[in-house]
Amino acid sequence: MPNLFTGAIILGWYGSNVGVLLLNKYLLSVYGFKFPAFLTLCHMLACSVMSYGLAISNTVTVQPVKSKKQFYKIATLALIFCVAVVLGNVSLNYIPVSFNQAIGATTPAFTAVLSAVMLGHRESKDVYLSLVPVVVGIVIASGAEPMFNLVGFLAALMATAGRALKSVLQGLMLSDSSEKMDSLSLLLYMAPVATAALVPITLYFEPTALANALILGQSGGFWTLLCFNAFMAYFVNLTNFLVTKYTSPLTLQVLGNAKGVVAVVASVICFRNPVIFYTILGYSITVGGVILYSNAKRQSRKVDALKKLSTAKVSDIEQPSSPFTPSSNAMNTAESRERNISGDRTGADGNPLDKPQYHHGRGGSNLTSSSFSDQIMARGFSSIFEV
Repeated sequence: MPNLFTGAIILGWYGSNVGVLLLNKYLLSVYGFKFPAFLTLCHMLACSVMSYGLAISNTVTVQPVKSKKQFYKIATLALIFCVAVVLGNVSLNYIPVSFNQAIGATTPAFTAVLSAVMLGHRESKDVYLSLVPVVVGIVIASGAEPMFNLVGFLAALMATAGRALKSVLQGLMLSDSSEKMDSLSLLLYMAPVATAALVPITLYFEPTALANALILGQSGGFWTLLCFNAFMAYFVNLTNFLVTKYTSPLTLQVLGNAKGVVAVVASVICFRNPVIFYTILGYSITVGGVILYSNAKRQSRKVDALKKLSTAKVSDIEQPSSPFTPSSNAMNTAESRERNISGDRTGADGNPLDKPQYHHGRGGSNLTSSSFSDQIMARGFSSIFEV
């Protein structure tokens, strides 16, 4: 039964991620509702309603905001998040879903650059080398894309950079253990802020959006499709939370990498956009680079954890007793041996020195490393709609 439940969650995760992407493309391109900001506003409004509904019903435990400073940090993340989602939807107006996903796969490259610039974090050589096929693949795919559009390409590229920026800032701004939140709690506070920000943006850039929605709604089916699409955007985050909870980080990486491929195949089947050999080749190289990146990051985390463990053990080695202060050193030696026997060796932060530390973030339980960026991109292809 647990395996069946986990399988159902994974299917729901795939269905919501791929479904909302395809429905966005359908509404924006096929249905003719070319208002990406208004569509994103509907997404954020649905996320706000669903988040507060679950919070009021006590279905999920919501972590509280503990200070104004923390709220301002969350509000900043919300603004970056909504801009990234709007840009992602803008790109769907001009380019196929398959090309949109190929560009989105370059998130690790943006993350590595932003981590180096903003956090001063340097990755291992293997991690940087793994990013070469990611970039090369998207260059090949872009040059060969039959439906290439510069506006759509730039919008998708900026959306990808925005998603990477949000991830890096989230690790930097909410680095304090008391400020960290699970994805559903974070969505509860971010969605209303994003909704409030999108109202003036929509009114200014898309003043006829609501009038066009009312006209399309007269033909029947439009409002049902729009509402279903909006609430599916919430289920992207809900199923992401559940998949993170009930699977391992490695499983999550594999599922995330496969999710991008599934979305591409589904979009080609649904929309019949032309695909040529070099497009497939470029995208395949990019996917291969993402997989190499994930493996390199995992190895890098293990190396960092072993170094920390080794340093902790060296610092805890018994010092030789001095003949001039036998009683004091003997006491220290006895205390050290007693701690070793009981296994209760702790550092200044209260964590055991002889065990690797773990954190529980959006990527599951991973070995802690020296940089916030190690927590980023644990799921391979991260959906633009996920908090």
